Amino acid sequence: MLSAGYGALILISAMFIIPFIWLIRSSLMNLSQIFTMPPEWIPAPFQWDNFRRALTVLPFDTFFTNTIIIVVSVLIGTVVTSSVAAFGFSRISWKGRDTLFAILMTSMMLPAAVTIIPSFLGWQMLGFYDTYYPLIVPAYFGGGIFNIFLLRQFYLTIPRDFDEAAFVDGANYFQIYIKIIFPLSRSAIIVVALFSFLGSWNDFMGPLIYLKSDKLFTLALGLQMFQGSYTAQWDLLMAASAAVVLPCVIVFLIGQRYFLEGITLTGLKG
Repeated sequence: MLSAGYGALILISAMFIIPFIWLIRSSLMNLSQIFTMPPEWIPAPFQWDNFRRALTVLPFDTFFTNTIIIVVSVLIGTVVTSSVAAFGFSRISWKGRDTLFAILMTSMMLPAAVTIIPSFLGWQMLGFYDTYYPLIVPAYFGGGIFNIFLLRQFYLTIPRDFDEAAFVDGANYFQIYIKIIFPLSRSAIIVVALFSFLGSWNDFMGPLIYLKSDKLFTLALGLQMFQGSYTAQWDLLMAASAAVVLPCVIVFLIGQRYFLEGITLTGLKG
């Protein structure tokens, strides 16, 4: 029974990892090798020049810089504001706290498509169309209800005795947050940071809606532009796609231990 379970897990894992392996091997082959039947899994020889050719036909260095600016800004805003909001909803008692949190939670049931047009019109009226403000500023107003919920659940697992001991020593809520709660929440903070990084790095709809100038394009838009121009050159398209995906894989591999730990601990107490 146990071996059958492991076999099922291996099969499911293969379903997810084989497309990624196909992407990497195709990025290192020439066009004729990619569609050879039966498939060749090991490039012979390795076409490392595909990456240079793919990343120089369009200004991917500019797209990369633009993406980093957005990702870092969103990451900072999300981590800071969502952790502060979660602290207020979990460690401070105030009238209407739980009611307000329940109302905010209902916003998670709204499809994203419902708010696209009102949000676009609002940013356009403010004169921020074709700027990074619509992509960055929302992260500094709570960082998203899901992140607030995730951190709130984690903060609830931290014993209240820490707060009471700190109050006895003369600490205020800000000091408790900075010196006790935030340091003890490293795993949950890393989970939020990973979600924020992956969501912002892979965001396509946001830049597509709010950005018009090519010089402001992100990697997601640059890759779409590349696909529209070089669809038939699958070797270059695969190389460009691999270059965009690899940073996400690297970041997740680095933080996966904290990711699993944080996801586990946030479910211990409701």
